[in-house]
Amino acid sequence: MNTLKQTKIGHTVKVIKLHGEGAIKRRIMDMGITRGVEIYVRKVAPLGDPIEITVRGYELSLRKADAEMIEVE
Repeated sequence: MNTLKQTKIGHTVKVIKLHGEGAIKRRIMDMGITRGVEIYVRKVAPLGDPIEITVRGYELSLRKADAEMIEVE
């Protein structure tokens, strides 16, 4: 299982599944990250947190903990 947290800078991945429960999962989905959407990893901060991505045509920053809940291929 690969997660968004493990994805290297400059790669585009496709979301397979969202892990997590309740409000956390809903917040990730409200940001536009749903199953089947493509995500491009733009930057990762020097200490690894946050991760800057492009999803559905806009830039978004995610915490490592949230990126770990997103399973990708």
